[in-house]
Amino acid sequence: PRGEISAFCDATDHWLPLACTMNVASAVEQMQALFGFDLKTLEQEVALSSPGAAGLIFLPYLQGERFPNLPRGRGVLHGLNLQNMNRGDIARALIEGIVIGLAAGGKRLRELGLEASEIRLTGGGGESPVIRQIIADIFQLPVIGMRIAEGAALGAAIHAGATFWRTKGSPPTLKELSENNARVETKTRAEPRPEFATLYTEQRGRHADLTRKLATGGYL
Repeated sequence: PRGEISAFCDATDHWLPLACTMNVASAVEQMQALFGFDLKTLEQEVALSSPGAAGLIFLPYLQGERFPNLPRGRGVLHGLNLQNMNRGDIARALIEGIVIGLAAGGKRLRELGLEASEIRLTGGGGESPVIRQIIADIFQLPVIGMRIAEGAALGAAIHAGATFWRTKGSPPTLKELSENNARVETKTRAEPRPEFATLYTEQRGRHADLTRKLATGGYL
């Protein structure tokens, strides 16, 4: 109703609700370029920091944002001091800021009546155990990666296969192809740690409050 959630028609003439953020992979790539990290080094630096990133809050609006609606938004790193101005805490703040932005979209979907019992990840982040655990802790939901991480390419291949078989008048159906090929990788499962639920609830509140106050003041 507020235009925050995008609706996409899928190949079966149903609708997919999407809370879309624009600064996920691009923000991580900028962090890697800034410090010369490869993905493994980034993971190691994030793991050196603790949940909450020693008080740092990162608003990852590096190229504007769709959710929240900040088309001319800018990134903000808030809370720097002599102790947390290091690569590990900054890297963790970036990852937490990205995930908190996604969690805000998840919250809006729940307000619209869409409940999730599990998060399934596609893309490069889904292959990182450190990032999977951060997502599980912030969402307080189980997280699991997919057996084939590149979901967009897999989806295109499934649709191509379903179309091919349809021209032949033969099974399998799109549903069967999806169930057989879009499978989770059980060993990637991360369970939420309840001891961090309060910390991340507070962090999400500060993230939203900082975004709102800066946007209202004309600084985002």
